[in-house]
Amino acid sequence: MSQSIVELKNVNIYQGGNLILSDVNISIDKGEFVYLVGKTGTGKSSLLKTLYGDLQLTNGEGWVVGHNLKDMNWKTVPFLRRNLGVVFQDFQLLTDRNVNENLKFVLKATGWKDEKLMAEKIADVLDKVGLKTKGFKMPFELSGGEQQRVDIARALLNSPKLILADEPTGNLDPETTDEIMQLLFHICKDYNTTIVMATHDYIVLKKFPARMLKTERGKVWDNASVEV
Repeated sequence: MSQSIVELKNVNIYQGGNLILSDVNISIDKGEFVYLVGKTGTGKSSLLKTLYGDLQLTNGEGWVVGHNLKDMNWKTVPFLRRNLGVVFQDFQLLTDRNVNENLKFVLKATGWKDEKLMAEKIADVLDKVGLKTKGFKMPFELSGGEQQRVDIARALLNSPKLILADEPTGNLDPETTDEIMQLLFHICKDYNTTIVMATHDYIVLKKFPARMLKTERGKVWDNASVEV
């Protein structure tokens, strides 16, 4: 279990009383890059929500970055999320403050207090995503690709062992998509960060191959292949 970042055993996932996925068995190791694919409505989002504690695990056993998902409640979820980074399709940046202030907001929300340490951390993550000079820009002054890089920088703030990326290239053009994928693979490889990425983009899957989990017919299939 020491190298396992995600471990689900005999898990049933429910949303609003409906069984979405049954008998889910997944093990994802440290430093792995894994795609989560499947048609809309087949349970991809429900699986991701279970991993970051948004959906309560009631059946089976589950651990994410050493946290028991069965023990999750409003008090314990923040501790789980400090070990996670979540990257969204629509960036979810605060539009009324610049990039630095967006990142500082997250640090403060997760318990950071020292101004100097916060400034150093923000400079560090912006450097990692290639936005060293953009800290004073407002979100509207950035391109879509730059906004997505800020979102990834935000996910890196607490040095997560696991990043969950939900359709991170969904709103980007092909060239920018390639740049973001290269950045995610670089983070995975260089920082040994596990990445689970939900996507519909078959071009990405062909261009940047990795292990694939597929949601289909109420199940999660491992090492799935996708017919393009």
